[in-house]
Amino acid sequence: MSRPHTDQPSGTTGTVARPLTDRFGRVHTDLRLSLTDRCNLRCTYCMPAEGLDWLPKNELLSDDEIVRLVAIATGRLGIREVRLTGGEPLVRRGLPALVARIAALDPAPELSITTNGIGLARCAEALREAGLRRVNVSLDTLRPERFAAITRRDRLSDVLAGLAAARSAGLAPVKVNAVPVRGVNDDEIADLTAFAVEHGYRMRFIESMPLDAQGAWEREKMVPAAEILERIGERFELVPVPREDNAPAEEWRIAGTDSVVGVIASVTRPFCGTCDRVRLTADGQLRNCLFATKESDLRSLLRDGSDDDALEAAWRSCIAGKGPGHTINSADFKQPDRPMSAIGG
Repeated sequence: MSRPHTDQPSGTTGTVARPLTDRFGRVHTDLRLSLTDRCNLRCTYCMPAEGLDWLPKNELLSDDEIVRLVAIATGRLGIREVRLTGGEPLVRRGLPALVARIAALDPAPELSITTNGIGLARCAEALREAGLRRVNVSLDTLRPERFAAITRRDRLSDVLAGLAAARSAGLAPVKVNAVPVRGVNDDEIADLTAFAVEHGYRMRFIESMPLDAQGAWEREKMVPAAEILERIGERFELVPVPREDNAPAEEWRIAGTDSVVGVIASVTRPFCGTCDRVRLTADGQLRNCLFATKESDLRSLLRDGSDDDALEAAWRSCIAGKGPGHTINSADFKQPDRPMSAIGG
């Protein structure tokens, strides 16, 4: 049945949201929404120097399509948090206007963004006014020459300015994400922690995962959570913080401060049993796991005139097929065809 055209997204009025639950009883309330596969950096652990073959514009979801899907997610499926990702989400044109439309939904999700920070200084205030609440900024080093080597771009000063602008705009907490890689930046783990403590940011270290476009991930270069904590503990006293049920990060408070540091140990300490996340790619493909090898095509349903009931049913069917967890530590593991930049963080 075709959905009548309207400027107001459907999926909310007169509808009571039912939990989005998989066959293992996990309730999904967190949507990672990719706005683009494009990025203005070329990080060595993510993509080749020449970049990738970007999606054609007509294959990307439009603003109207994004708003409609988020309205269904919040109004019918119980999604409470939406994290905007990429690629680099700040390169999408008209981002503050899109944020404002999502923030105006009823019910409205809590909105955050993951960004490399380039360009954030120019738009942090506008995004906050539009309804964005929090920001995660990727930063793997504090050394300009090393930043240029890792990202193939000399833009560290822009990222630092973006962090400061986000804090000034009230996008709190400002989280800094770093991926330690052995022999590349693992000697800066304590320095990055000290930087976050000094500036009032919340530091998070993420174990590197096999999601690079080149397929060159090496387990030997991954710095595990236990070692990350050991490096931090050489300079700071860590006090455990109780973990929220579905939080991906284990957290510790830096003794004598209000600062908190977290570790996301997807490889060595998987948290699949409490995962509440679902991912929607920039071209409208729904993924029930970061490492999924299959996707559900919501874009085709949107463009074929399917009504909201059909979209809701497709969403629920995708989540119902979610497995018990990823298989990184198994001989059966198969890396997804899409790299992280195309999936959305």
